[in-house]
Amino acid sequence: MNAPAPLPLRIEPLTRAAFAPFGEVIETAGATAFPINVGTTTRYHDLAKVELAGEAPRTLVNLFEGKAWHAPIAIRMLERHPLGSQAFYPVDGGRMLIVVAPPGELDESQIRAFISAPDQGVNYARGTWHHPLLCLQHPGRFIVVDRGGEGHNCDEQVLKQPLSVLNLQ
Repeated sequence: MNAPAPLPLRIEPLTRAAFAPFGEVIETAGATAFPINVGTTTRYHDLAKVELAGEAPRTLVNLFEGKAWHAPIAIRMLERHPLGSQAFYPVDGGRMLIVVAPPGELDESQIRAFISAPDQGVNYARGTWHHPLLCLQHPGRFIVVDRGGEGHNCDEQVLKQPLSVLNLQ
């Protein structure tokens, strides 16, 4: 049996309002900020809510190095983390293609795609379906905050209808 031809996936700008059903946009614009360390540093406070569930969870701080992706990009699967949130923030100004669907049973008709600015990251809410890291144009380094500990915390699902990102504008 032949796999269905990929459908085009429309990309949206990454805004707090548009991304709210899937988690939080991590950015300094509009954030609470105040000086610390005798005025030598500005603290952008409480940018994302870290969610941890299950037995004996702990917060992990990781550095991911992602390969560069270029259009066309085939979207064939999504994953979710049922026991914790997962935040990505670029260390080197890398941009991301963010492909998501709401928590719960995967509804492929609800898949959306966003493109980040170099100073934006995301915090996927616990259980939100998302594609693994998609760095755009050049390899990127990202600080990733997620859940460690016991329990199954990654579900993957192959899409019934693959999607294709033809243009990264």
